[in-house]
Amino acid sequence: KTVLRMLALGVSLVLVGLVGGGWAYDIPYCDGRQTIVHLFEWKWTDIAQECERFLGPNGFCGVQVSPPMEHIVASGDGYPWWQRYQPVSYKLESRSGNEEQFVDMVNRCNAVGVRIIVDAVVNHMTGLGRSGSGSGGSSFNADNRDFPGVPFGPSDFTPRDQCPSSDGSIHDYSNVQEVRNCYLVGLTDLYGASEYVRQKVSDYFNHVIDIGVMGFRVDASKHMWPGDLEAIQGLTHDLNTAAGFPSGARPFFFHEVIDQGGEPITVQEYFGVGRTTEFRFGKKIAWGI
Repeated sequence: KTVLRMLALGVSLVLVGLVGGGWAYDIPYCDGRQTIVHLFEWKWTDIAQECERFLGPNGFCGVQVSPPMEHIVASGDGYPWWQRYQPVSYKLESRSGNEEQFVDMVNRCNAVGVRIIVDAVVNHMTGLGRSGSGSGGSSFNADNRDFPGVPFGPSDFTPRDQCPSSDGSIHDYSNVQEVRNCYLVGLTDLYGASEYVRQKVSDYFNHVIDIGVMGFRVDASKHMWPGDLEAIQGLTHDLNTAAGFPSGARPFFFHEVIDQGGEPITVQEYFGVGRTTEFRFGKKIAWGI
């Protein structure tokens, strides 16, 4: 247990990008505490115990948890970590636990001052070629764009004529349309401009906000249009005052935007919709040495 804790705390700390002056260091709703630990692939029951036994008493701000929504079950690949990043529905039924266990974790962590940040996978659903039942029992067929657990159908995915690549997948990262309108490694790309898709994603966000989470780390934001993200975030509820958040408090968002330089899509495009993960942090530290 001690080894797992040191790995989690020493290696997997989340580094949130800074977007301006000193105020940007502050994480809201944490009373000056700034460290978010990423408990990757932990079960909800174990995270609840970790909040009570270690994170709360030692002044941690929050925990980024693995995606809680229903996902594929990739038994043939040995149940790898990446199955969590292929949604089947937005039901809270995952390898980490069920909805009851998720709610219990959020409540127990909030009670000791540790906030929960959800790793949100909303750019896409599962990969092409996959079908069957998800971790919560929902049926799906990716090739037919059929996800009845949401429900999503063919019209909820990015129209083929908006993707300029020959096979519908991303190959050219110098082409903004391709990066944002084509399929990322064969994953079925949700049509973020659709009002229906925006509502379904925001419904998922609102469900966990009402449970008591503080915010979201949005996966693959680089592959979503900033305007679509802004529209989705604009549909979210205020944070739950029963969880100890002030009245009118807004969800905390930070976005995965891989920007190593040399490409047209930059982190600066996303500063208007939240913080960003700084992938050049190590380089910038090295430059200062």
